[in-house]
Amino acid sequence: MRAKPLSPEWFHQAAREVEARLDASRFQHTLGVVECAVQLARTYGADEAKARAAALLHDVAKGYDKERLLKEAEEFGIVLSDIERRAFALLHAPVGAEVARREFGVDDPDILAAIRYHTTGRAGMSLLERVVFLADYIEPGRNHPGVERVRVTAQADLDRAVLLALDQTIVYLVERQALIDPNALAARNELLTRLSPN
Repeated sequence: MRAKPLSPEWFHQAAREVEARLDASRFQHTLGVVECAVQLARTYGADEAKARAAALLHDVAKGYDKERLLKEAEEFGIVLSDIERRAFALLHAPVGAEVARREFGVDDPDILAAIRYHTTGRAGMSLLERVVFLADYIEPGRNHPGVERVRVTAQADLDRAVLLALDQTIVYLVERQALIDPNALAARNELLTRLSPN
């Protein structure tokens, strides 16, 4: 990409490229995450341009099949955990962060981390990471059980909304006897400890 990262020109070029890579429903989801991330950034004082860029690129590798994700992870030198290798839905996040860096010219570590951990979260999430994680969970097109409660919480307390989203995700995975990434548990435990110190 020729335009300077995060400039309006860069965003428009990147949006066209992302649209070409995703199916229509996934691109609509992406636009919803962008809208939501910018609103959350504005509310909680995160950098709006960074939130817009991370949200736009968060699912850039979502259309890749498992073989391509594994191949690109190896080519990019990404060290995948055993859970990431087995839980296909997680692979697009680390690969997407590298695609953002290599193909879209993003070199900001906070944006790259927001893309890398938008699915699982992690302990020590930055403000931007929490904004993008939550935007992905509550964007207007989402209609899963419990999402409205998280949306309402997000209007008043970002961290409590992130914690609630993590709780709901973990319960969902447990009910389906699915693997849980340790990063999600670490993120949840850290937030719970910070918000309820006793």
